[in-house]
Amino acid sequence: MAEILILYYSRGGSVAALARQIARGVESVPGIGARLRTVPPVAPQTEVALPPVPAEGAPYVEKPDLAECAGLILGSPTRFGNMAAPLKHFLDTTGAEWLSGTLAGKPAAVFTSTATQHGGQESTLLSMLLPLLHHGMLILGLPFTETLLSATSSGGTPYGASHVAGPNDDRPLSEDEKQLAQALGKRVAQVARQLSGAT
Repeated sequence: MAEILILYYSRGGSVAALARQIARGVESVPGIGARLRTVPPVAPQTEVALPPVPAEGAPYVEKPDLAECAGLILGSPTRFGNMAAPLKHFLDTTGAEWLSGTLAGKPAAVFTSTATQHGGQESTLLSMLLPLLHHGMLILGLPFTETLLSATSSGGTPYGASHVAGPNDDRPLSEDEKQLAQALGKRVAQVARQLSGAT
């Protein structure tokens, strides 16, 4: 079974919640599975090495996950209108994969969560697309044929799925956010399936 890699960093849980909704969309496409992975945190000072497997949630990503995936959906909370450092740190280590074209020609999409409606969702999504373009990936967003994009008063953008988590990161995903996240996962899975030649 082909798998879409859903790779994210989540500190408060909102990005992880979006990732699970995206996985539901991916797995609604016959013959396509979702592989959830996360990245370890980074710190300004050296800390004791983290265990190879997190205590809870998705396992840490490994380079073979990139080679084995049929597509990639990347998620991060917003940090001043940009992706969080742990995700950027991992992407900065993918030079060998860039050189060998590991991700070239595979479909990709992005998702994010912010504390406020104007917390930099779209600039964060765009910042995550840049390394994917350098890797030669085929970028997918949410088209306005997804009518919720025009109707929602919570998260969701044409650049990718999003969530407004509230200043205390305690606002659950709205129904619109869930449906748009699932639509994004389904879209990437459908394109991956078409590219594989499956009918």
